[in-house]
Amino acid sequence: MSMHFISGSQARSLVEDAQAQLVDVRSTEEFGRGAAPGAINIPLHVLPVHAAQLDRERPVVVYCLSGGRSAQAKALLHRLGFESVHNLGSLQQYFSS
Repeated sequence: MSMHFISGSQARSLVEDAQAQLVDVRSTEEFGRGAAPGAINIPLHVLPVHAAQLDRERPVVVYCLSGGRSAQAKALLHRLGFESVHNLGSLQQYFSS
């Protein structure tokens, strides 16, 4: 499982310039306490079923609380045929450089 992370500025560029889908894989409770602007919440445990909501033709940026769940989400989406998946790691990274 790859723990390679992209920076907050890279994530913001992907979302703004490449129309990447920003996916928060934390629980709905965690998501309700705050999320990155424009993020959609697909908790990791339901991602295998709900990945069909995502556009395979657009990049995907995943994040969670610390980076562990987002690394799992990235690996899962790759197995499901998504080619451009990026792991931001922590939600806090989105707001930093």
